[in-house]
Amino acid sequence: MSSELVHYQKLFLLIFVLGIGGTFQFGYHISVLNSPSPFIKQFVNETWIKRHGSNIPDGSLTLIWSMVVSVFSIGGLVGSTASGYLAVRFGKKKCTLCNAVLPVVSALLMGLCQTVGYFEMIVAARFLAGFYSGLGINLHAQYVGETAPRKLRGFINTTGPLFVTLGKLCGQIVGLRELFGTEFLWPQILLCSGILSLVQLVTLPFFPESPTYLLLDKGDKEACLKALKQLWGDRDHQPVIDEMMKEQNTERKGKKIGVLELLKDPSHRYQLFTIIGLILTLQLSGASAIYFYSYDVFLEAGFPEDQIAYVSLGVGSFEFVSAMICSLLIDRCGRRVLLLGGYSLMALTLGLLTVTLAMQDAFYWMPFCSVGLTFTFIFLYGAGPAGATISTMVEIFAQAPRIPALVISGVFSWLGLYIMGMVFPYIVATLQHFCFLLFLVLITISVTLIYLIIPETKGKSIAEITEEFNKLNFRRQHKEEQTATSEVVLCSKL
Repeated sequence: MSSELVHYQKLFLLIFVLGIGGTFQFGYHISVLNSPSPFIKQFVNETWIKRHGSNIPDGSLTLIWSMVVSVFSIGGLVGSTASGYLAVRFGKKKCTLCNAVLPVVSALLMGLCQTVGYFEMIVAARFLAGFYSGLGINLHAQYVGETAPRKLRGFINTTGPLFVTLGKLCGQIVGLRELFGTEFLWPQILLCSGILSLVQLVTLPFFPESPTYLLLDKGDKEACLKALKQLWGDRDHQPVIDEMMKEQNTERKGKKIGVLELLKDPSHRYQLFTIIGLILTLQLSGASAIYFYSYDVFLEAGFPEDQIAYVSLGVGSFEFVSAMICSLLIDRCGRRVLLLGGYSLMALTLGLLTVTLAMQDAFYWMPFCSVGLTFTFIFLYGAGPAGATISTMVEIFAQAPRIPALVISGVFSWLGLYIMGMVFPYIVATLQHFCFLLFLVLITISVTLIYLIIPETKGKSIAEITEEFNKLNFRRQHKEEQTATSEVVLCSKL
């Protein structure tokens, strides 16, 4: 791997530049408002008093805070939906450069809200954060997926989830009371996001557009060859170009495919089932429940209440390390192994965690078992399904349907995030720690479907992967061909 890092050093520099403005932003905004939330609510109340002369009613405060939290998902849904048209119309590079301006605007809105005295600016900043996060996730996945050589495809595709966990970790760090998690500094909490986007805005122009986009969408073979040499080194890239052209010929002779057309296309039916199932499984795997219960688990284990934020920071660090391990394992073990093995062990962990939480007071050492299982679950989640899911989603589609497919997956991802945010508190209130059993059942169903439907994509070309899925997409036709073949063989023997 070290020799590959040297050989493809410009490619890995591009991946870093894409990451800090792509999936990093999504992870950062998921965690960054956790610590300063009391100060934001206090600012909303102070603003209300200045306007109306009385404290804000509890119902109004809850509504405004819910809007601050949920508008992020709404912005993400809009950005993810728009990514398909924008990526095809302007290309990944131009879209990414324009998208890098929005975090700076969002940081300014948040930074000036207290000075101006409008809490509505926080809502606008959160919507913008959701929009550029939703757009950035899809652009990041498309860009890195189209610049990755086949032998490093899994490793490079897992850098998306890796930057998500890095963003979560940075959001947790920035939110600490020693930094920006204070009554006076919380408006500057998006400063880190804006600075990294400025870095991306300055450095990305030195890198080329996606070689696949240049060849298949723009028809510019010379620009594609130049981009390949810049990213992969000066060597013979004609076999790669020939493979891209073969992909174009097999995919409707390069015809553009929209979202509605893809949904109606029977030749991609099971690929769509796959990405929707993988996204929903990731949302319903129980990770949200683990993070929700981590506070109580650490408290029961004897950690001081004012130190739990730092223990949670340890959980975030552990997830980041596990995502790094996934990126190193995926091209060795394959995607199916990480998906099936990861989810199976996660289901076992959830079952054991339900038992330890139910018996929390039975033995003095039981809370420590809960802490260990919490860290184990986070490790399994990051080292297995979190990385393998994104890689599989990018690899099972050719160039033409990949963009609308990622739009569809983005819609389900953001809708799932929004619905889980709305429904999850009621699930926890009703089932308490037994909610883990619900997630366990859902994971078990998903593992069965993954085993039956999803082929291994490791080291395979898009033509080989498509052939695997066609056995399901055209199952009846495939069976008829097999029957006809067997009858011909039987007749020849007679």
